[in-house]
Amino acid sequence: MGLYYEDFEIGQSFTSVSRTITESDVVQFTGLSGDFNPLHTDEEFAKNTPFETRIAHGALGFSVMTGLMDRLGIFTGTALAFLGIENWMFLKPILIGDTIHFEMKILNKRLTSTKERGIIFREVTVYNQRKETVQKGQLNIMVKCYPKNIT
Repeated sequence: MGLYYEDFEIGQSFTSVSRTITESDVVQFTGLSGDFNPLHTDEEFAKNTPFETRIAHGALGFSVMTGLMDRLGIFTGTALAFLGIENWMFLKPILIGDTIHFEMKILNKRLTSTKERGIIFREVTVYNQRKETVQKGQLNIMVKCYPKNIT
């Protein structure tokens, strides 16, 4: 079971495991999303870009980050809703073969009006294997509070 609202502390931080972005990831994401931009799919085209090679879709990097978030297990069974993305930035490209992970810091939290759930405000920074920031922003999530004892 994941963490409840009361378990989170402002300033608390978490670090994910890493995952390498593969050729297969890019091909599958291309088919799933329908984004066939040659920046992702055409090596000859990409050689003439500032990156000089194909890059992973920004949304693929974000999606992999959400999978790494799930692997932490801290929201398993307690997350109720992903509420929003604020100030998300794509700062550097993720290349095929890059290995990414993230660090998450709890910025703030507040109870909802029902006091049965709370909102956690998280700053998430995604890094590559060179410790370069590739993506970052704020992700807000609603989580369960501990059940109240009924007497």
